[in-house]
Amino acid sequence: MGDGSITPRLVNMKAFLGLVAGAGASYGLYKLISGESFKRNKKSAANESAGVRSSQPSEGTLQPGSLLARVSGLDVVCPRPVGGASGDLAHQSPGNLDPQHLKMLLSCLQTSNNTTDRCRILLTLGNSAAFTVNQNLLLEFEGIHIIAGFLSDPAPEVRVQTLNALNNLCMNIQNQEQIKVYVPQVLELIEMSPVNSELQLGALRLLTNLSVTDKHQHLLKGSITLLLSLVVVSKETLQVQALKVLVNLSSNPDMMDDIVQAQAPASVVLLFDARTASAVLLRLLTFAGNLKAWRASAQVADELRRKQDCLFRVMLDESSQLHSRLVQLLSHPDVEIQSQVARILT
Repeated sequence: MGDGSITPRLVNMKAFLGLVAGAGASYGLYKLISGESFKRNKKSAANESAGVRSSQPSEGTLQPGSLLARVSGLDVVCPRPVGGASGDLAHQSPGNLDPQHLKMLLSCLQTSNNTTDRCRILLTLGNSAAFTVNQNLLLEFEGIHIIAGFLSDPAPEVRVQTLNALNNLCMNIQNQEQIKVYVPQVLELIEMSPVNSELQLGALRLLTNLSVTDKHQHLLKGSITLLLSLVVVSKETLQVQALKVLVNLSSNPDMMDDIVQAQAPASVVLLFDARTASAVLLRLLTFAGNLKAWRASAQVADELRRKQDCLFRVMLDESSQLHSRLVQLLSHPDVEIQSQVARILT
């Protein structure tokens, strides 16, 4: 794989890929094959914020510091006497991967024709990319372009893991310069994927991180209608993620002309309702507040009124139902929602 310090035994693909996906795009849990026969060392998944619980020691326990242990990100259980302290557990992290391990993973990713293996490798790379040192190394190794190449993989699960890996890599400003060229492909994935799918969610998460600053927001000028449509037709999780992108974009005054001219589903106003989930409604109100803060000249307003179904007519024009719906929300049981509404109306 290009590194002489790795012994042939460890270069063996089956051994190196003895790791199985767990949970979470940023700090996922892994299961991997260990020992001479690579028997499974079972782990149980926890949520992203709770971390990982260690399994009981067994004959197949990985040796601390071994390549497989380090690549897997697994909590490695060291031999210890009965009743020993929990501090005797040695925790191996994806942040401890050496450069040659990342190179090997990228090489394996490019040569693997097995869907499961590609998913495992991408998950490991994605978890490693939660650490700054690895973000920089993957940039140096041209890893971003290698990983992004799998956005077109025929397997949906591979595309999901690709989006998750790019999402973590997107935390690095330098990486964003390379990731931005894939925005059209990411938007196409959203359009072509089933509504409420993991593909759509992963793509929206990536766009959320990419749109946090003003620098690359212009790349999403043509996506306003798509995002608004997702808010209308999707379930709560996807609604929230689409609104995060819209809130980011509408926070930039330079984006407002494009936003208010975009075609918008008239039914988006119906979501300003007490029956809408609070997490969705709060972000809708933030978005509406950003729109209300924009002031169009009389000439521009007249031009926008002649654009059928544009967002200006749906949410900002005098004929919009939004104002009356906001008044009704002043009696919403959620105090934060009441406060948001009051700010918009004053």
